[in-house]
Amino acid sequence: MKGFLEDANYSIGLLDEGVNVAEVIDNCIYEHTINGKNGFFVGDLGKLIKHHIHWQNVMAPIKPFYNVKCNSTPGVLEILAALGTGFACSSKNEMALVQDLGISSENILFSNPCKQASQIKYAAKTGVNVLTCDNELELKKIARNHPNAKLLLHIATEDINGGEEMNMMFGTTLKNCRHLMECAKELNVQIIGVKFNVSNSCKEPQVYKHAISDARCVFDMAEEFGFTMNMLNIGSGFTDYEFDLEKINHVVSPLLDIYFPEESGVNVIAEAGCYYVSSAFTLAVNIIAKKAVQSTEPLLFKKQTQGDDQVFMYYINDGVYGSFASKLSDNLTTIPEVHKKYKEDEPLFASSLWGPSCDELDQIVENCLLPELNVGDWLLFDNMGSGTLGEQSAFNDFQRPPVYYIMSISNWCEMQDAGFTCETLMKNFFFVPSCIQLSPEDGFSLAA
Repeated sequence: MKGFLEDANYSIGLLDEGVNVAEVIDNCIYEHTINGKNGFFVGDLGKLIKHHIHWQNVMAPIKPFYNVKCNSTPGVLEILAALGTGFACSSKNEMALVQDLGISSENILFSNPCKQASQIKYAAKTGVNVLTCDNELELKKIARNHPNAKLLLHIATEDINGGEEMNMMFGTTLKNCRHLMECAKELNVQIIGVKFNVSNSCKEPQVYKHAISDARCVFDMAEEFGFTMNMLNIGSGFTDYEFDLEKINHVVSPLLDIYFPEESGVNVIAEAGCYYVSSAFTLAVNIIAKKAVQSTEPLLFKKQTQGDDQVFMYYINDGVYGSFASKLSDNLTTIPEVHKKYKEDEPLFASSLWGPSCDELDQIVENCLLPELNVGDWLLFDNMGSGTLGEQSAFNDFQRPPVYYIMSISNWCEMQDAGFTCETLMKNFFFVPSCIQLSPEDGFSLAA
């Protein structure tokens, strides 16, 4: 196994200026309905290009390292490789996927804080030398299995939303950093920098102020031990909202100028995952079953526009054991959109959406207002590019939905104008004129 897809045969529809994403989705739904197929993703790779150019305009000179666990589909990885990002990997499979694209080991970071010994050995064998560490046991494990390891000490950050308490799930304290440096010296392990991570849920950019100043303290501490420090990883936590990125940069940039100026020689990187892929993917799912219930049953339906107390439970052909796996740990932020047209004054009913497993945990949306739908109708979920295309579930015969990649001609030209090229990508492109038709085998074909 080399990860999510060993066979990287895929196609990218290069859309004519007269074709938009909605038309592509319409055609896919038409074909899937005729053939009785399950749901599917449409991935607009042009958004990755736009986000990368925006990152360069706003966050330079911070180099983005794409967090592979967010979305490891081949189209995404090849586009980002062409754009010149680094890659932050959390497993052997992810490292192998990236290395198969010809990415040099210097542009790969083994970022998992809890690493298996066998995977550390794999990193050593393939020349992936930069790893993260936040405790003594992990440090000793790395020392035993990777003689050329170069470590980033992962420090904890303050969770302002949680009452100024330290987020200690991963990361160590400043006090413990000194102990880890003493251990590293004894074990002859190199420490080359610091990593911290600000949670996506933290909406206060000022947390970066404390984290960057703490990182400076660790750098100064390392000088006492004779370590040569040259890398600062400011972690993930970046959304794809342009204002959020600019807001973070407004705080981070002047702090870096103070604590890590350009003449210091410190390379500043960030693990941008959701930022690139979240809004680039739309998931289309099909309603496979429907149940009408009364609100007197133990369901959390209170708000509805109808005078009666009827509510609907809809079961779709994907769930938390598939593309909505992240729903088990995070709240679903995307709102379902009904694909079929309905009148503006059509009555809306309190509704819930469930996956196909009939498991009480397999609830995708607890409460939303929808027109009355029927079995066979389609729902669309935007912003489904992150955390939805990981390892395949073992539930029954669940199969991962196919992905149809697209890119507009203007995005492709924008990529070329910015100086990004990739010969291996060229073989995967085909032109899609204003009249398109889905091909079940290859993604799309030109309509007759």
